Amino acid sequence: MFRSMRRSKQQLSAEDCVELLKREKRGVLSVIGDDGYPYGIPLNHYYAADGKLYFHGAKEGHKLDAINRCARACYTVLEKGTRPDGEWAYHVKSVVVFGTVSLVTNEEKAKEICLAIGAKFTDDKAYWEREWESAKTRVQCLELTPQHMTGKLVKES
Repeated sequence: MFRSMRRSKQQLSAEDCVELLKREKRGVLSVIGDDGYPYGIPLNHYYAADGKLYFHGAKEGHKLDAINRCARACYTVLEKGTRPDGEWAYHVKSVVVFGTVSLVTNEEKAKEICLAIGAKFTDDKAYWEREWESAKTRVQCLELTPQHMTGKLVKES
Protein backbone atom coordinates (compact mmCIF):
# COMPACT_ATOMS: atom_id res chain seq x y z
CA MET A 1 0.00 0.00 0.00
CA PHE A 2 2.77 2.46 0.88
CA ARG A 3 5.56 3.17 -1.56
CA SER A 4 9.14 2.32 -0.82
CA MET A 5 11.63 5.16 -0.88
CA ARG A 6 13.01 5.75 -4.36
CA ARG A 7 16.45 6.89 -3.17
CA SER A 8 16.92 4.18 -0.57
CA LYS A 9 20.57 5.07 0.14
CA GLN A 10 19.29 8.22 1.87
CA GLN A 11 16.79 6.34 4.04
CA LEU A 12 17.04 6.74 7.80
CA SER A 13 16.66 3.79 10.14
CA ALA A 14 13.46 3.47 12.15
CA GLU A 15 15.46 4.40 15.26
CA ASP A 16 16.75 7.59 13.62
CA CYS A 17 13.18 8.50 12.60
CA VAL A 18 11.94 8.08 16.17
CA GLU A 19 14.86 10.12 17.53
CA LEU A 20 14.04 12.98 15.14
CA LEU A 21 10.36 12.89 16.16
CA LYS A 22 11.33 13.01 19.83
CA ARG A 23 13.86 15.82 19.37
CA GLU A 24 12.01 18.21 17.09
CA LYS A 25 9.18 20.36 18.42
CA ARG A 26 6.95 20.82 15.39
CA GLY A 27 5.93 19.61 11.98
CA VAL A 28 3.08 19.85 9.47
CA LEU A 29 -0.07 17.73 9.72
CA SER A 30 -1.68 17.22 6.33
CA VAL A 31 -5.27 16.08 5.94
CA ILE A 32 -7.85 16.02 3.18
CA GLY A 33 -9.49 19.42 3.47
CA ASP A 34 -12.51 21.13 1.96
CA ASP A 35 -13.47 20.02 -1.57
CA GLY A 36 -10.65 17.45 -1.60
CA TYR A 37 -7.87 20.03 -1.35
CA PRO A 38 -4.89 19.09 0.82
CA TYR A 39 -4.76 21.03 4.09
CA GLY A 40 -1.44 21.24 5.93
CA ILE A 41 -1.18 22.92 9.29
CA PRO A 42 1.97 23.47 11.40
CA LEU A 43 1.63 21.87 14.84
CA ASN A 44 3.66 21.15 17.94
CA HIS A 45 3.86 17.45 18.70
CA TYR A 46 4.78 14.91 21.34
CA TYR A 47 6.10 11.46 20.40
CA ALA A 48 5.08 9.11 23.20
CA ALA A 49 6.48 5.81 24.42
CA ASP A 50 3.46 4.07 22.87
CA GLY A 51 4.80 5.00 19.40
CA LYS A 52 2.02 7.49 18.70
CA LEU A 53 2.19 11.20 17.97
CA TYR A 54 0.03 13.62 19.92
CA PHE A 55 -1.05 17.19 19.18
CA HIS A 56 -3.27 19.84 20.75
CA GLY A 57 -5.45 22.54 19.28
CA ALA A 58 -8.91 24.05 19.30
CA LYS A 59 -12.13 22.04 19.53
CA GLU A 60 -13.39 23.34 16.21
CA GLY A 61 -12.04 24.43 12.85
CA HIS A 62 -10.86 23.29 9.43
CA LYS A 63 -8.48 20.65 10.83
CA LEU A 64 -11.13 18.91 12.94
CA ASP A 65 -13.74 19.12 10.18
CA ALA A 66 -11.30 17.38 7.84
CA ILE A 67 -10.36 14.70 10.39
CA ASN A 68 -14.03 13.99 11.09
CA ARG A 69 -14.56 13.41 7.35
CA CYS A 70 -11.45 11.30 6.83
CA ALA A 71 -9.10 10.13 9.59
CA ARG A 72 -6.15 9.46 7.26
CA ALA A 73 -3.31 11.94 7.61
CA CYS A 74 0.36 12.55 7.00
CA TYR A 75 2.71 14.30 9.42
CA THR A 76 6.05 15.69 8.22
CA VAL A 77 8.92 16.78 10.46
CA LEU A 78 11.98 18.56 9.06
CA GLU A 79 15.01 19.44 11.12
CA LYS A 80 17.02 22.65 10.74
CA GLY A 81 20.00 20.70 9.40
CA THR A 82 23.73 20.82 9.92
CA ARG A 83 26.59 21.96 7.75
CA PRO A 84 29.73 19.86 8.13
CA ASP A 85 33.01 21.76 8.44
CA GLY A 86 34.41 22.66 5.04
CA GLU A 87 31.13 22.12 3.18
CA TRP A 88 28.63 24.69 1.93
CA ALA A 89 25.70 22.26 1.69
CA TYR A 90 23.46 21.46 4.62
CA HIS A 91 22.60 17.91 5.62
CA VAL A 92 18.91 17.77 6.53
CA LYS A 93 16.89 14.91 8.02
CA SER A 94 13.14 14.58 7.62
CA VAL A 95 10.48 12.08 8.62
CA VAL A 96 7.07 11.43 7.06
CA VAL A 97 4.50 9.52 9.12
CA PHE A 98 1.30 8.18 7.54
CA GLY A 99 -1.52 7.10 9.81
CA THR A 100 -4.95 7.75 11.21
CA VAL A 101 -5.94 10.55 13.56
CA SER A 102 -8.45 10.21 16.37
CA LEU A 103 -9.72 12.57 19.04
CA VAL A 104 -8.46 12.12 22.59
CA THR A 105 -11.55 12.12 24.79
CA ASN A 106 -9.98 11.28 28.16
CA GLU A 107 -9.25 14.51 30.08
CA GLU A 108 -6.33 13.04 32.05
CA LYS A 109 -4.72 11.82 28.83
CA ALA A 110 -5.27 15.26 27.26
CA LYS A 111 -3.59 16.91 30.25
CA GLU A 112 -0.64 14.52 29.98
CA ILE A 113 -0.30 15.37 26.28
CA CYS A 114 -0.46 19.14 26.83
CA LEU A 115 2.09 19.00 29.64
CA ALA A 116 4.44 16.83 27.55
CA ILE A 117 4.22 19.24 24.61
CA GLY A 118 4.81 22.17 26.95
CA ALA A 119 7.88 20.47 28.42
CA LYS A 120 9.52 20.66 24.98
CA PHE A 121 9.48 24.48 25.31
CA THR A 122 10.10 25.15 29.00
CA ASP A 123 10.78 23.25 32.21
CA ASP A 124 8.41 25.55 34.15
CA LYS A 125 5.78 22.92 34.99
CA ALA A 126 3.78 25.37 37.13
CA TYR A 127 3.29 27.58 34.07
CA TRP A 128 1.83 24.70 32.05
CA GLU A 129 -0.36 23.60 34.95
CA ARG A 130 -1.86 27.13 35.00
CA GLU A 131 -2.24 27.10 31.21
CA TRP A 132 -4.01 23.74 31.37
CA GLU A 133 -6.44 24.92 34.05
CA SER A 134 -7.37 28.04 32.09
CA ALA A 135 -7.65 26.35 28.66
CA LYS A 136 -8.71 22.74 29.26
CA THR A 137 -12.34 23.34 28.26
CA ARG A 138 -11.20 24.72 24.88
CA VAL A 139 -8.46 22.18 24.06
CA GLN A 140 -8.85 19.18 21.80
CA CYS A 141 -5.96 16.73 21.71
CA LEU A 142 -5.34 14.44 18.76
CA GLU A 143 -3.65 11.06 18.48
CA LEU A 144 -1.89 9.96 15.29
CA THR A 145 -1.48 6.19 15.09
CA PRO A 146 1.33 5.50 12.60
CA GLN A 147 0.80 2.96 9.84
CA HIS A 148 3.94 3.76 7.85
CA MET A 149 6.99 5.90 8.50
CA THR A 150 10.00 6.85 6.40
CA GLY A 151 12.85 9.22 6.94
CA LYS A 152 15.74 10.44 4.90
CA LEU A 153 18.95 12.42 5.00
CA VAL A 154 19.38 14.87 2.15
CA LYS A 155 22.65 16.58 1.33
CA GLU A 156 21.65 19.88 -0.30
CA SER A 157 24.32 19.88 -2.95
